[in-house]
Amino acid sequence: MRLNNRERLLKLMDILREYTDEEHQLTLEEIMDKFRQAYGPDLTLNRNSLREDIEHLIESNFDITVNQKKEGMPKYYSHQYRLFELYELRMLIDAVASARFITKNETRQLIGKIKKLTSVHHAKKLHNEILIDSSVKSESKLVRLAINDLHEAISERKIVTFQYGRYNIQKEFKLSHKGGHYKVKPLALTWANDFYYLIAYYLPEEEIRHYRVDRLRNVKILDETFPYESFDVSKYVRATFHMYAGTEEWIKIRFKNGLINVIIDKFGKEVEISKDGEEHFILTTKAIVSDGLVKWILNWGGEAKVLSPQRLVDQVKNEILEMMKVYELE
Repeated sequence: MRLNNRERLLKLMDILREYTDEEHQLTLEEIMDKFRQAYGPDLTLNRNSLREDIEHLIESNFDITVNQKKEGMPKYYSHQYRLFELYELRMLIDAVASARFITKNETRQLIGKIKKLTSVHHAKKLHNEILIDSSVKSESKLVRLAINDLHEAISERKIVTFQYGRYNIQKEFKLSHKGGHYKVKPLALTWANDFYYLIAYYLPEEEIRHYRVDRLRNVKILDETFPYESFDVSKYVRATFHMYAGTEEWIKIRFKNGLINVIIDKFGKEVEISKDGEEHFILTTKAIVSDGLVKWILNWGGEAKVLSPQRLVDQVKNEILEMMKVYELE
């Protein structure tokens, strides 16, 4: 059995990519063994042809490192360039394993594909990916299809319709608005709190809203288009707490100094803060006033106090009173 020149050259590239790296190299004989493992022992190979193939690849800027310790000793060949560093592949794998919107089977498939971006030797070092918790993984393949369609609609600025729903206490998925379709201008997709969200302009109410992508059903891209509109996704997400909708207002909250890193993580280093005595600082920012903001504030207990607006002060007080009622002794 013989390979034509093109087949032989392509297979040589595959062998070098798959079996060599900066820590592993192959002699010409070992490369020939890899060919026979792939095509069978009857494969006819010519050493000189393989050497010429290697030279052609080097001349074509395909990365091949040639190592020969001493004159007369075998030459070793390796492909060391990789588009991704090993730590970058680990981050990709961890992100895929953590993503709730990807099913368990799709997670395994994606991790397998990521491992193919490096040599088989380095891929073995990636086996200790974080635990895939099937209890928080999506069960629906519709999510990835919806994400693809929504990206296309955003790119082409096309109107989108879909149905939206939630689970009830019987764990049944029920559509909202009696199964009616939502019509929106899709502005952006964002990943927050381990879920994908569609940020869109809801046409009937003429306001910006966001929707969990895993709760969308029957996503359809219409032929109807809309003009380009500048939209700051990061600003919207910073102002939104736990992805609750609401109205944006100026707020002031006093925090204990120990929470400064929490505030910087949430709002960035440019956020406006001012010292308030020796133990506190005051945060001044625009935020979406909602139940999500109230719950976020209550996370910090007595270490955070809302100063304004008054309606937010009242919402926090009311929530605390409701919590006290739940725990009152009968």
